[in-house]
Amino acid sequence: MIFQLEKIFDEQIRPALAAHGGNVEIVDVDNGKLFVKLHGGCQGCSSSKATLKGGIEQLVKSKFPEIEEIIDLTEHDQGENPYM
Repeated sequence: MIFQLEKIFDEQIRPALAAHGGNVEIVDVDNGKLFVKLHGGCQGCSSSKATLKGGIEQLVKSKFPEIEEIIDLTEHDQGENPYM
């Protein structure tokens, strides 16, 4: 499943995030949960929660109904280059 998720992220999600200097890393999939970390311009961005829940989570759930929730493991206060 991670290979299929990486393909969707590479084709649809990461290019959109890259437009704002951001990226997303898939950390793990376990028990219906997808664990991710946001990087670059997405780390510390005030819109990151909306991007994660309103964009990434909806797309992932539509393609992978077995994913019930996305958990953000990002330390948003630690970013070197947060998008402002």
